[in-house]
Formats: sequence, C-alpha cells, structure tokens
Amino acid sequence: MSRADRRAGAAAAEETGSISGLTQEGEGVVHGGKTAFVAGALPGERVRFRRRARRRQHDEAELLEVLEPSPARVSPRCVHFGVCGGCVLQHLEGGAQVTAKDAQLRAALARVARVEPARWLAPLSSPSFGYRRRARLGARFVYKKARVVVGFRERAAPYVAELTGCEVLAAPAGALLAPLAALVGALSIREHLPQIEVAVADNATALVLRVLREPTAADLAQLRAFAAAHQVQLYLQRAGVGSVAPLEPQAAELTYALPAFGLTFGFAPTDFIQVNAAVNAALVARALELLELTPTSRVLDLFCGLGNFTLPLARHAAQVTGVEGEAALIARARANAQRNGIGNAEFHVADLTQAVHELPWMRASYSHVLLDPPRTGARELLGALARLAPRRLLYISCHPGSLARDLGVLVHEHGMRLEAAGVVDMFPHTAHVESVALLSALPAQSRSGA
Repeated sequence: MSRADRRAGAAAAEETGSISGLTQEGEGVVHGGKTAFVAGALPGERVRFRRRARRRQHDEAELLEVLEPSPARVSPRCVHFGVCGGCVLQHLEGGAQVTAKDAQLRAALARVARVEPARWLAPLSSPSFGYRRRARLGARFVYKKARVVVGFRERAAPYVAELTGCEVLAAPAGALLAPLAALVGALSIREHLPQIEVAVADNATALVLRVLREPTAADLAQLRAFAAAHQVQLYLQRAGVGSVAPLEPQAAELTYALPAFGLTFGFAPTDFIQVNAAVNAALVARALELLELTPTSRVLDLFCGLGNFTLPLARHAAQVTGVEGEAALIARARANAQRNGIGNAEFHVADLTQAVHELPWMRASYSHVLLDPPRTGARELLGALARLAPRRLLYISCHPGSLARDLGVLVHEHGMRLEAAGVVDMFPHTAHVESVALLSALPAQSRSGA
C-alpha cells in the first residue's frame, strides 16, 4: 500500500453496506457510491467496513463487523484463516462456495461469450480438506522473531505466513510445516532457502528445497535425519527446474493412479499434475462421458502434460495424439504410455502459443479434441481447431474469463455449438474457478472440414 493509501485508510470513515456478490479473489462487493471490495464479507450480508486503499475502479476495504450474517457463514476450520493467503473462503459453507463459483462461470459466459450452453452440468467437487497434493511454500528467516517461518504468502501482505499446520494440504504434508520451519532454522543456509515445493504422490511425499547456497556436510546430515524421521523424500534445487536432484540417489519415482482406467502415472516432484486427486479422477471420467468416444475415434489432446487425459482417452479410442510445449513432460507421457502398455498414443512437443496449422500432426484428421490450456486460454489455436471441425471439442479451463472469451470466438466466429458447461471445484476454499465446456461442430461445417 502506498503512503497516500495509508493516509486515506487512516482518515476513512466507517460505513455500512450490503454485500451483493464476490470478486474473483473471494472478496465481498459493496455497491452504492464507489464500489468497495471487503475481504471476509459474504453475499447477502450487511457489514460495517472502512476503506483502506483507493483504486481507480474500486476501493479495498477492511471488514469491521458483520451486522447481518449470511446463513451460509461458518466458522473456519483453520486457525490461520484470514492471515494466510492459501484460502479465502473457509468462512463460506462448502455447497455455497460451489454455488458462487457456478455463478461466476454463468456470468462470464453471459457477459463475455454472450452464449448459454444447451445444458448445465452438475458441479464436480470433493472432500474440501486434506485434498491439495501439490503446493509451493515460502520459507523465510525473520530476524525480529529470530526463527524461520514456512507457509503460504499472507493474504494482504507480501510476507510468508507463519503456519503451524495446513488443513488443505494432503497428509502428511499438512502436519509438516512446523517441523520444516524448525529444520530450516537449524541449517547454516537458513537465510538462503526461500522455497519448498510439496508433491504428495500415492507412494511417497516429496519436498523440493530451493537452495541458494550449497549445504554443508552438517546440513546434509540434518536433512537426511529429517527425511528418515518423517518418511519423506527430499530434493535439492540449486538453480533452475532442471537442477532438481534427490538427496538420496535411490529415491523412488513418484506415482499416482487412476484405478477406474487401470492406469498408473509416474511424475517428477516439480511436474504439473492436477492438484486434487479425487476431482481429477472425476474430471477424467466426465471427459470420457462427454466426448462419447467410439473404437474408431481419433482424438487430439492439446496441452497434454504427462498424459493425464491422453492415456484414459486411448483406452476408448482408435488413436490419440498428445501435444505439449514442455519436452520433459512429453518424455514423461511417452514413458507413462509404455508403463501402461498403451500403443495407440503418440506425443509431440510444440509451442501451442504459436501458429500450429502447418505442423504435421495438425494436418491429420480428428473426430474429437480435448483442450486443457493455462489461464491465458487458447486464443492462438481457435481458428485451426475450428477448421478441424471435430465432432466434439471438450475445453477444460482454469479461468472463466479466458474460457468465455474463447467460447465466444468458437461460437460466434466459427459457428460451433456450446452443448454443455459446468464448474469443477478443483481448489475448495479458494476463489479459483475451473470448468469444462463441450462444443460440437455444426453438420455443414463438419462436411466442409472433412
């Protein structure tokens, strides 16, 4: 916050207002005069608040008191809620969280895409605690406290929150934050270890320590003792991601399974995998249900990663082609196909933010497409995908704004039909909204694209 913002906040009078909705960051919205975003306030509540920071379009405000609480307000389970930035919605009942995310998706499609699906899908959700199997934690030696803190960033400040545990991290990681802080605090490099990545696999838990200075022999001994005591695998990252190496050379490969498809996936501790195992399994099943593959289907899977969707699709199709920009993930996908005895999947490395229509794999014929892009969406691919005229195109999104933008282009510029859409609660207690949308090419376009 700037000095001017602090002066404005100190001088601001207390106000009361009604919360009409939530922002994309999970803050309550107050209209009437200049809009204010009130962290901790919920839709339907009447609150007392004070503006603390002026912005061009809105003000940031501090919640002082809830005068009329929402029936959906609950007591947060985590003692760090409100300070830690890892969760922003633990004070909202789980079903109401999903309803709020569903409303965000519907609003984005109506406002940005100007389209409504032929049918809305039931939300996909899971148990809301102990679900998070991937996380990046900060570690910092705080001189004023004379100790190390380990956790997510604070919600309203750039500092690392001091956490004793985490309710959303998968076991055993959620209980390891205080022991990790004690471990790092005992190392000679305690001021040169800024980050710890967590990966909880089905068969092991891995922790990747970012080290800016080489550990001493005594440090390494302490790290080995910690790994043995807590039954975790430790990795050291001395430079970029390619430098990650296990502390012990015999570290087992990390794996997760999709039992419904008879599949096991190997992955590295810094690889992208879907954060929520239960929701991932449900999402893969929904993808198969919506795509309606047949034994003659030919599928294109873009942003395929290590094969999370590609290999289940291959179980039900004649041929699947997976494409991903990161060569290491494609190598992992090929290894996972071999591990699972799948011979009808091929993989290619390609920058999917660039034109792809001239690449050999894009000139093939596909009956189905699955698209799982990053938050920025898939703007550069839309024209090429429309020319394929797939029978069905399934778009898996991690941002409703970019999804709505892309759906608007596919529907209004390329004549596709939005068959279905719905939310996927991959990150309970956060404001993060994932969703799926199913499109089809109109019959006339299917003929012209053949």
